[in-house]
Amino acid sequence: MNVTSIIKSAIVSSAVIASSLSFAADIDANADANDLAIKGYDTVAYFTMNKPVMGSSEYTASYKNSIFHFSKADSGKYAPQYGSFCAMGVAMGLKFDTDPTAWKIVEGKLYLNLNKDVQTAWLRDVPGNLNTAEQNWPSLKLLTAAQAKAKNG
Repeated sequence: MNVTSIIKSAIVSSAVIASSLSFAADIDANADANDLAIKGYDTVAYFTMNKPVMGSSEYTASYKNSIFHFSKADSGKYAPQYGSFCAMGVAMGLKFDTDPTAWKIVEGKLYLNLNKDVQTAWLRDVPGNLNTAEQNWPSLKLLTAAQAKAKNG
């Protein structure tokens, strides 16, 4: 059994449950029932402060019908890749929720993962995982998490 199969079987159940909530954000964007992306964390802080920082409802932006909070006024150019879905999940052809503390900036782009254990696996081959995720994302982004699981799970 390879590492990818082990990771899939360990996280698919919890990820599908977490990602199956109904919301109005675009289908290719991960947000909670209130359309809040990445649990209210400031995406800009990953770049400018090199750490996750909780955003404020005072500074918001909408991207793909998801609401992003910022700790101070800034632009939306720092939005996470893959609609805020787990980068490793996208590489596996699936859509998982993310932990805002499991993050990495690669070539100026923010990538999030389901949790730190999944991130550890993702970090073993960042270029390979990104290459696979980039190939998967065009056909994956318009699917719900359940549809992606049915197709690729």
